[in-house]
Amino acid sequence: MFSKITVHRVGNKINGESLILSQEELELDEGMQELLENYFLGTFKSEESFQFYSDSYLVNNPVYSSVSEIFEDKSKFMWESENIAKHLYEVAENPRVQSGELFIVYFEGEETDAGKIDSIGIFKTEKRESFLKIFPKNETFEIEKDQGIGLSKIDKAALIYNNNKESGYVLSVVDNNKNGDLYYWFEDFLKVKQRDDEYFHTQETLMVYKDFVTQQLPQEFEVSKADQADFLNKSINFFKEKEQFDFEEFTNEVLEDKNVIESFVNFKTDYEQDMQVNIAEEFPINNSAVKKQQRHFKSIIKLDKNFHIYIHGDRKMIEQGQDEKGKYYMLYFDKEV
Repeated sequence: MFSKITVHRVGNKINGESLILSQEELELDEGMQELLENYFLGTFKSEESFQFYSDSYLVNNPVYSSVSEIFEDKSKFMWESENIAKHLYEVAENPRVQSGELFIVYFEGEETDAGKIDSIGIFKTEKRESFLKIFPKNETFEIEKDQGIGLSKIDKAALIYNNNKESGYVLSVVDNNKNGDLYYWFEDFLKVKQRDDEYFHTQETLMVYKDFVTQQLPQEFEVSKADQADFLNKSINFFKEKEQFDFEEFTNEVLEDKNVIESFVNFKTDYEQDMQVNIAEEFPINNSAVKKQQRHFKSIIKLDKNFHIYIHGDRKMIEQGQDEKGKYYMLYFDKEV
């Protein structure tokens, strides 16, 4: 349960809207606290984690600086919440950024064997939903339409855990409404980057491998669409079946051919240089990252506008050929399902 909460109204400065700052914390009953806590924390579904960064010193990151002050001294909660709201107001440099309420919340951590880890939540509401109010009048009912904040999904959220301060804390970050500006929440306001952890390495390895199979592989080698689908399927199966990733084991089992392996090594090196990342060659596989990336590993062969072939398994069960009627695929199977 949270112990402190305040709300400010942050408009869009470019559009001439105001910043309205609360001077006091909200006083809520237990029922409202529980409702808001579910609303705030229910938005964090992914294990992907982030950390604050700065182009110079971390202390020059405004949000990092403010949450550090609050973690050090909770009596500074209101003052620093105002600084966070002012910073959010100043970074709105796009007229499409929507105004909304900014909630700053202090969550008390539960006692565990590893100690008590408090957290600070920063939540912004932007979208308004229509709803009906129905109430009795005389012998019938009246209906009025109004607008308010829907409790199904918050628009923008960040949860900062009070650990790893030296490297920029550990954050969960969500932006469910990117209509205004793609960089407004992650870059301009929070200034965060993904943490170098097992989720990151699992995600990046699958991304670079998919790019290699779909872009580079057909340029260097004679591979059919069925071959590409097979490479994608084998890679996902590898990540599903293993608990630990080993680069040499992966390339030998999935790519097999030494020339293809060498090409992939070179492609991965170029990718790391271009993206300015360093992808580990040994790490625990994160199942959540595998599930998320699997959606992009669609092994589909599109044939003109007539057919789509979805390949899920054994490459040997599909053959490609050509006769007087044209190109064809031959599919083998045991039974119809």
